[in-house]
Amino acid sequence: MERFFKLKERGTNVKTEMIAGLTTFMAMAYILFVNNLFLGPDGAGIPHEGVFFATAVGAGLVTILMGLFVNIPIALAPGMGLNAYFMTVVLGSNGQITWQAALGAVFISGIIFIILTVTRVRQMLMVAVPKNIKTAITVGIGLFVAIIGFKLANLISITVNAGTDISKPIGGGSFNLALSDFFTHKDALLALIGLLIIAILMVLKVRGALLIGIIVTTLIGIPMGVTDLSGLSHANWLPSFSNLAVGDLDLKGALHIGLFDIVFIFTFVELFDTFGTLVGTTTRMGIMKDKEKGEKIVGKAMLVDAVGVSAGAVLGTSTITSFVESTAGVEEGGRTGLTAITTGVLFLLSLFIAPLALVVPSAATAPALIIVGVLMMSQVRHIEWDDFFEAFPAFLTIVLMPFSGGIANGISAGILSYVILAVFSNIFGKRKEKVHWLMWVLAIIVVCRFAFLGAE
Repeated sequence: MERFFKLKERGTNVKTEMIAGLTTFMAMAYILFVNNLFLGPDGAGIPHEGVFFATAVGAGLVTILMGLFVNIPIALAPGMGLNAYFMTVVLGSNGQITWQAALGAVFISGIIFIILTVTRVRQMLMVAVPKNIKTAITVGIGLFVAIIGFKLANLISITVNAGTDISKPIGGGSFNLALSDFFTHKDALLALIGLLIIAILMVLKVRGALLIGIIVTTLIGIPMGVTDLSGLSHANWLPSFSNLAVGDLDLKGALHIGLFDIVFIFTFVELFDTFGTLVGTTTRMGIMKDKEKGEKIVGKAMLVDAVGVSAGAVLGTSTITSFVESTAGVEEGGRTGLTAITTGVLFLLSLFIAPLALVVPSAATAPALIIVGVLMMSQVRHIEWDDFFEAFPAFLTIVLMPFSGGIANGISAGILSYVILAVFSNIFGKRKEKVHWLMWVLAIIVVCRFAFLGAE
């Protein structure tokens, strides 16, 4: 272990690494319960067992691969925001796009990630897109996820046009938001209690606040009649290999979704999440002090991340990406891949708690989505709001995601508006803004998307 992981060189030991790995797992294990909200029968339509298996095994194997191949304490799992987008692709298609086809799209995006990473185009995109738009994408997805959380918690009601209740978390057309009467609905009241519990734990800086909050809320839901324990009496605690979605991806059907959504959305959202997480974590570790060495490590980590996207699709889950919660383990002293391997093994062992995951009601997991929205929203402080040239595209990127019910719409508006403002500023204004040639390419793609495909 010493020779392979270079423990002494990085100022750590086996005990510290394993504790750090456990800490990371506690910080991100909520995805085992939350992912089912987006991909399960009430979301995209994948069977419960299939979602849990793909989440646990996908996160476990790819995280272990990160630890062995790159030797850094980064853990990966199905990403928040991308699983929400996955759900909207299926639900917003009126039956034209199946979850199998959506998995095919994720698989193709993973192949594209690998090609873009090896050819270094992926790294070039990070330079091409302005910082404020990249930040706005994270913020917008945070709001998008939070609204879904409020709806699943029944804390708000969403009505379309004539007032018909939406049967799914996200629906097409114009809609109105209204606060629910949570005192007359047990599930909404439980969700509110869970939201307050997680918020208090976050304020107290308790490790694994999201996971602990989900568990405590589930227990409170038992006497309230929201949590149903009847299924545990005949539950099989050994890992179940029935109703899986392994290998069920539909590549042919994925091509009908449209190249824009496959390449642009899955690539962009995952790209920025990964880059920010990798750079932030490696910087905290001190690896980025040596720029050449740091860039090499980040490049290898991006390759593992790209492989994980396609691997996750084969297993039956949406895009697997690096989790910012990995910083929890770094703060506990994790400095090597042994931390990641510990986290990965714990994800694999979680297969034995699958029956418990199926007991957890949406009222207990939905508050976690709202809290994730808060955490992602915190990035808004990095946007230059005093500079209207930077603020306007960022604003459109943020608000159009939740208000139009589509992540793609926000990203498209942000990129197109930035290029248009830059053109007029360079021709008629005193400010000369240099626009990367890739931004021009992306702007043309956006115009073609709206012209030929319409809004999401």
